[in-house]
Amino acid sequence: MPAAPRLAASALFTPEEWAPFQARSAWVGPLLVAHCWAVIAIAVVAGVLIPWLIPLCVMVIGTRQLGLAILMHEAAHGGLSRNLRLNDFLGHWLCAVPIGASLTAYRPYHLAHHRFAQQPEDPDLMLSAPFPVSPASLRRKLIRDLTGQTFFKQRVLLPLAQRRSGSPKGHSAQTMSDSAHQYEAVVTGRSVLPFLAFNALLLAGFVAAGVWWAFFALWLLPMATWFPMVTRLRNIAEHACVEGSAADAFRAARTTRAAWWERAFIAPYWVNFHAEHHLFMHVPCWKLPALHRAVHTRPQAAGMEVAPGYADVLKTATRRRA
Repeated sequence: MPAAPRLAASALFTPEEWAPFQARSAWVGPLLVAHCWAVIAIAVVAGVLIPWLIPLCVMVIGTRQLGLAILMHEAAHGGLSRNLRLNDFLGHWLCAVPIGASLTAYRPYHLAHHRFAQQPEDPDLMLSAPFPVSPASLRRKLIRDLTGQTFFKQRVLLPLAQRRSGSPKGHSAQTMSDSAHQYEAVVTGRSVLPFLAFNALLLAGFVAAGVWWAFFALWLLPMATWFPMVTRLRNIAEHACVEGSAADAFRAARTTRAAWWERAFIAPYWVNFHAEHHLFMHVPCWKLPALHRAVHTRPQAAGMEVAPGYADVLKTATRRRA
């Protein structure tokens, strides 16, 4: 069971150059969690006060729901706080549970992904292995996301299949579409009750505020439509159609240069710097732009996969094999 290629920081940086990337902050992680929820709250208020903004608010909220998943991912690496208890509290209760995930289930799964990135043992390999696909195939996937079909399979059918089989690897789960992959079985399937409890409390809050409908239009609808779609785009951008990962640590993932609107509607909290994250997975997410610049001053970085934007990634992912 060979592990993915590794790179020591000393191969690129002196101890003095590397020291800033190792430092953890006591306050940036909690502020990012607060920022994510503040953006969601502002978008909800905007949608309630100005109903014609609801389509835009759905996109903003769905992207910040992905932001909660990204910050849960940061907590899985211990990056939200130097205090492990606070890190895990923020990552689980304020990031994972609201979107139906579990930090406890996600962490070992995700660390296995890093250990065996793009190897046969990588639990995320099924997310990238099918690509490239035809444009029609990708279009069907995105339509399933935006019409709530992916959400229904992940949040209703998959937990039921897991309950019947007693394992996320049961046959019923495996026969679902690509969107209901093992990650969702492990992370979502174990988190149904906390997810339902959180959302019941959230619904009660909306009812108490006299805007019960906003729970469905400005929380559940983004989660059922935009959130699965941008999650799929994130998964495609990170690893799909990146060749050479078995032998080169610089080829384990792709970095995508994201414009401001892509960061607002597709890739929040520096998730687009995925190649750098795989090189040095314990560098906090807010330091990845600086790490990107530092790595690219070294000649070894010439072989890294860097896309100019998400449109370019989708072109690559839908380019038929010769």
